[in-house]
Amino acid sequence: MEIPYLYISLLLLLASYLFTSHFRRKFSNLPPTVFPTLPIIGHLYLLKQPLYRTFAKLSAKYGPILLLRLGSRRVLLVSSPSAAEECLTKNDIVFANRPHMLFGKIIGNNYTSLVWSPYGENWRNLRRIASIEILSIHRLNEFHDVRVDEGRFLIRKLLSQSSAVDLKSVFYELTLNVMMRMISGKRYFGGDIPEVEEEGKRFRAILSETFLLSVAANVGDYLPFLSWFGVKGLQNKLNALKEKRDVFFQGLIEHIRKSKGENSKKTMIEVLLSLQESDPQYYTDEMIKSFVLVLLSAGTDTSAGTMEWAMSLLLNNPQVLKKAQNEIHTVIGTDRLIDESDVINLPYLRCIINETQRLYPAGPLLVPHESSEECIVGGYKIPRGTMLLVNQWAIHHDPNIWTDPERFDPERFEGVEGTRDGFKLMPFGSGRRSCPGEGLAIRVMGSTLGLLIQCFEWERISEKMVDMSEGLGLTLPKAEPLVAKCKPRLEMKNLLSQL
Repeated sequence: MEIPYLYISLLLLLASYLFTSHFRRKFSNLPPTVFPTLPIIGHLYLLKQPLYRTFAKLSAKYGPILLLRLGSRRVLLVSSPSAAEECLTKNDIVFANRPHMLFGKIIGNNYTSLVWSPYGENWRNLRRIASIEILSIHRLNEFHDVRVDEGRFLIRKLLSQSSAVDLKSVFYELTLNVMMRMISGKRYFGGDIPEVEEEGKRFRAILSETFLLSVAANVGDYLPFLSWFGVKGLQNKLNALKEKRDVFFQGLIEHIRKSKGENSKKTMIEVLLSLQESDPQYYTDEMIKSFVLVLLSAGTDTSAGTMEWAMSLLLNNPQVLKKAQNEIHTVIGTDRLIDESDVINLPYLRCIINETQRLYPAGPLLVPHESSEECIVGGYKIPRGTMLLVNQWAIHHDPNIWTDPERFDPERFEGVEGTRDGFKLMPFGSGRRSCPGEGLAIRVMGSTLGLLIQCFEWERISEKMVDMSEGLGLTLPKAEPLVAKCKPRLEMKNLLSQL
């Protein structure tokens, strides 16, 4: 049977497209790509969840600098420390923009929030507020007693529980209490005030929905023509979420306006309302609501998730847990509880946190960047308007960089100062768009994990190892929430009885 001329024409057309695309790329000095790049959809056919693993496999096969075509978008995929360093240092300003995506338009208040704002005057001002007015060392020190109070409340809560402990909820409630007390002066969980706890649950649902929708695929971001055909499902959900969020935070702002000055120290919202008095055109209620949501989104799920992974790893590696207990016992003793200021003198505890962030980074793919002009990366030409994805998970699991990368080995970070190891480990990103909340996260994670290690003996709920499967989500959650058994350590009983 003869092949119809139409089929022959289509095959010739496709072959011609692929042939010309290949040679155009070769003579344009663009980075390597994956063959074939299909018409219209490009490389969208390759994508499977979780994306960081899919991208890691592509990079292992085709190289650490890849230029993909996801529908109508050019995407530079970077999976090596040297390429990440070149993008985030030499080309830091070039890649300081964010791509325009539906989530940023709706939840990011038309690309005006700290996360989604393009590089420019608005972003610089928001970053300055975050770094100086809200998250500076001075401001964090002002709220030191809040974090101490929440740590002690956590210990008392665990002492009162005889059954297994849901550590996912414990960590989430602690981080949310810390953040909300710093932001608004309100404590949502454990205060025995039903209406306040109900409000906290309502807000927790808003945050959970925010994270859920942030990873939902919007095909219109990559295939804009589909928006013309009424693909509105995600857009409607995001609009509904924004409305719920606005109502919640407006109520919070109004409450703080009425009770202004009642707190001994200014909460974060009070600081922003003070700025509103001098510049009401810029510091609108809408801007404050957006700013606070960014702080809460970045400061709760990420730190809580990292602590859950850390305790899971310690339960599966009891010799590491014992070594950490011995370090705390030697440095601090049994007469007082660990404080944030002690963490700098506990290098093994810091190694545990670094190794946890290496294995399970809270941002496996850094928040996407976009090039504002043409630049060179790895000797290749990168066109203006190219989305940049830094696959931090792939860098952290690369056997060419790390010995036995899948093994939990805190000792590999001995001698490393702080939370960075060049561009091999950068859990808070790098450059202008790095996370401004790094200092707060390290304080909360170091002191909380330190308290749990110092005060309790921990066991798995059965002889089976803790399930380390990864769930789907923006911040690399555990698929199965961590549940564990704990009892007070004998040498700490005297001190704990005084709490």
